[in-house]
Formats: sequence, C-alpha cells, structure tokens
Amino acid sequence: MNARLPATALDPALALERLSRVWDEDIVHQLTDYIRIPAKSPGFAPDWRELGHIETVVRNAAQWVEAQKVEGLTLEVVRLPGRTPVLFFEVAATRPQSTQTVLMYGHLDKQPEFEGWRADLGPWTPKYEDGRLYGRGGADDGYAVYASIAAVQELKRQGVAHPRIVGLIETCEESGSADLLPYIDALKDRMGDVALVICLDSGAGNYDQLWLTTSLRGMASGTLKVEILTEGVHSGDSSGLVPSSFRIMRMVLDRLEDSATGRLLPAGFHCEVPADRLAQARATAAILGEEVYRRFPWAHADCGGSTVFALPTTTDPVQALLKRTWEPTLSVTGAEGFPALRDAGNVLRPYTAFKLSLRLPPLVDAAASAQELKALLEDNAPYQARVTFAPDHAASGWNAPAIAPWFEQSLNAASQAHFGSPCGYIGQGGTIPLMNMLSQGFPRAQMMVCGVLGSKSNAHGPNEFLHVPYAKRLTAAVAQVMAAMPG
Repeated sequence: MNARLPATALDPALALERLSRVWDEDIVHQLTDYIRIPAKSPGFAPDWRELGHIETVVRNAAQWVEAQKVEGLTLEVVRLPGRTPVLFFEVAATRPQSTQTVLMYGHLDKQPEFEGWRADLGPWTPKYEDGRLYGRGGADDGYAVYASIAAVQELKRQGVAHPRIVGLIETCEESGSADLLPYIDALKDRMGDVALVICLDSGAGNYDQLWLTTSLRGMASGTLKVEILTEGVHSGDSSGLVPSSFRIMRMVLDRLEDSATGRLLPAGFHCEVPADRLAQARATAAILGEEVYRRFPWAHADCGGSTVFALPTTTDPVQALLKRTWEPTLSVTGAEGFPALRDAGNVLRPYTAFKLSLRLPPLVDAAASAQELKALLEDNAPYQARVTFAPDHAASGWNAPAIAPWFEQSLNAASQAHFGSPCGYIGQGGTIPLMNMLSQGFPRAQMMVCGVLGSKSNAHGPNEFLHVPYAKRLTAAVAQVMAAMPG
C-alpha cells in the first residue's frame, strides 16, 4: 500500500468550521479562566514572583498545549536567572526538505486594572456577551498561544504539509519586553532560519476582513518631576510669591509640545512617511472612512436638546490614520503630588510629577529620543526649580519589510476565504518591541503582524473585550497562510 501523501492546501471552509468549534468548546473556557488571574506585567507588579500569577498563567497555558497532543510538538518553559519566564514550543516540519521556520509570538502578562469598567464588568471578572469576552488580557493577547496551537493542530488534522514551527510566548511585553532580548539570544539557534513571523498582538481596522499591520510606533517614557518646596505651605500665605510647581511643569512641557496643536516641537522626533505607507493609508481611509475616529468613546453633553460630542484633532480619515501611526505624540498617563479632590485643602503643593509617554514614528530611534527628551526637559529650569526626568523605557518602532508576492497572495486568499473581503493594511500606534528585534535578527522574514483589537475592544482601558467571531476567522486565516508558505 502506498503511503498517504501530505496535502498541499488547506480546505478553508473545513478549517473555519472546526476551529470555530474548538473556540466554542475549549478556548473560550481557557481564556475565561485566564482573565480571572491578575497576571500583571512586572512593571506594574514588581513582586510578581511572590504573587505567583505569571507563573500560574504560564503553567496553565503549558498544560493546555501539552494536552492537545499535537504531533511532533515539544514544549519547554524556559527560565533565565532574574527574568520572567517564556513558553517555547517546537513543531517538527512535515514538508520534505524544508529548512525554513515559522515563528509564532504572543504574551501572557497583562496591563493593570484601570478605572471606568461597566458596573457588571471588571478586569478580573470575565463575562461572555454577544460574542465578546470581556476582561483584562483576553484580547491583548492571552488568546495568542491558544489560537496558534489551534491553527497548527488544524494543519495536522487536514494532513497539510508544513515547515518547522516554533512559538515564543513571553510574560514581560506590557513592561516593554525588557526580558525578551536575553531569551532571543539564548534561543536563536533553536529558532532556526525564520522566514515567517506570526505575531498575534496587534489590531484590526474593522471586523470585516483580515488586517496586516504595516508599522508600529516606538515609545520613550519616564517620570518628569518638578520640585519647588520641601513641604506644602498655606496657599494664601505663599501663592504669588512661590511659583506653582504645576505652572513650572506647564512651562517645561511647552518646550516639548505646542499645546494648541499637539505637535511635538523637536525636529528629531519626526520622520518622513514612506510613499508606500502613505498610499496604504489612503486605501485604508477609503475603507474605514469616519470610523477611523468615530470608534473612540468621545465625551458628550446635551446642548439645547442636541448632543454635542468632543472633537478629534482631525476629521480627515487619511490624516487621522497618519496622526495615530506616523506622528510623535505626548500623553500624560499618570500623576503624583496631587491630593484627592475631597482632601484638597488650601495648600500650595511642594511638587508635581507626571508620567510621560512619548509615542515616536516607526523610523525614529527611541534611545536617542529619550536622551534628547531628558536634556530638553531638565536644562535651565524655570525659577531654578529642581526638575528631573527619569526615563524608564525606550523601544524603537517598526516598519514592515517589503511584502513578498506569495505572502500578499496568501493574505488576500485567506481574507477572501474567511471574511469575503481582501486583506487590509494598517499602521498601528502602539509598540511591540519584539518586531524590531526580529526584523534585525531575521531581515529576510515576512511579518504577519495582526490581531483582534478592533473597534471599541479597548485594550489597556476599561471594558476590554475579545471579539470571538473575529478571533475564529483570524485563527483559520493563520492556518491558511502557514499552509501556503513556500519552501
């Protein structure tokens, strides 16, 4: 009897049917348990070892992967001294003479709780409602390891020949992947010749098609502190003579940002938008239109019987896309030195401290920007106040390599098969430090950076949710692209 030859293509309809069942019967339950565990990233939980939550989510994911009994899969929890652990799996190639590798990536650590959750929701209290699984971390991106293994298993079920596949699931991404580079160095030989990276930690322009992320902004962050007194004093006695630390803070920030427009002033924080990215932004704007900015939860008020909404910086869809992906932007994400409103007496505060988050265009060096930022903010302090900027994180952005014909064709085929529309291309305003590392380490690799963070999914904020119907189709699309990979 002749041995059965491996299939050369995936049946997309069968793949979606079976993967949808896997999601409904298993993965949603796994993620429901995962959401309950407050596995905050080390940057937000310095005592993560003692808490044990990161260890729990890694152990649970590892046990689930092993329980799938994927043929040819080996798994290891890798631990370097003083570092958060990573989950590393390998699946042997079934394609004859294949020498290339697919690298699948995700993370299991989470952002902190944040405020403003709906009354019946919470960061650690999962709720499945109308196809949306609410709770912290499910979409960003605890689902990644489960979806990755499900996609691989579908290749096995259909007998589709595939290249070697490895997976790297970290637990420090939300802290800037500070522990990741040592693991990449330690595991690089085991990763092999990576020709395709599948990163499931990104977003989607809508839930109607597959979206490929083409760029990511970088980030430089830190704490800016302005001290004018050693202790608080009566505001009636001192104000007007002692300058307010908040006013000095405003003066210092005016060096960095034009508050009237939001434009960052240092020329070195800007870069030219490449022509292909500009063309893609125009095409994406034609698809999404006003949804580019309408998807945010704008504040509103009643004005003479009509509702008036807060406005974005632009209502031009092309400019809106570019502003959130290719322009540097300053955000203040935290503050110290302020009493709660109920405790605010007539005291001139001794200091003001802001946590600054500076998003940088994909082609701007983050480390150099952090140093420039420190000098800009600290030098020649107004009133000789004590002004200090303590950088705590710098990660450069990423611009995707040129797309290979086979990759473009497979993305469009997968999007048409599972969504009925061609693949969309979109830049993202967030940062995934791994992508820059991998582009440098594997410059010839194609990058399938995608994810489930579509409209109103609100990663990092209140009411974060995973859009399960989209996740099912994305999982099937991932399997189809892996099956189409040449070599």
